[in-house]
Amino acid sequence: MSVLRMIFLALAIWGAIHPMVYFITWFNEFGYDIMAMVDAWHVNSASSGLVWDLTIAAVALTVFIIAEVATRRNWGALIAIPATFCIGVSCGLPLYLFLRSAPIKS
Repeated sequence: MSVLRMIFLALAIWGAIHPMVYFITWFNEFGYDIMAMVDAWHVNSASSGLVWDLTIAAVALTVFIIAEVATRRNWGALIAIPATFCIGVSCGLPLYLFLRSAPIKS
């Protein structure tokens, strides 16, 4: 595996674990209520801006993944879409780059 692929994989793992620590801490403190978390994301203009920034980035990444998968027929790379929306762009983007940078089988 190339150094670049290892970096993408490490970033995907970090992007999955690091944000989850904060989410789990929040859930343990305030209860497992998704709508309460969404309300917390919009507590002020700065956090609302970040939510929309990440939402737009997630949608753009999804469109890109679908277009690339349709062209390259790398169906396994579609796993990056649920990773993006269930975990975050911090996991979905490096995961997709890891999957996309795999050697082409001839």
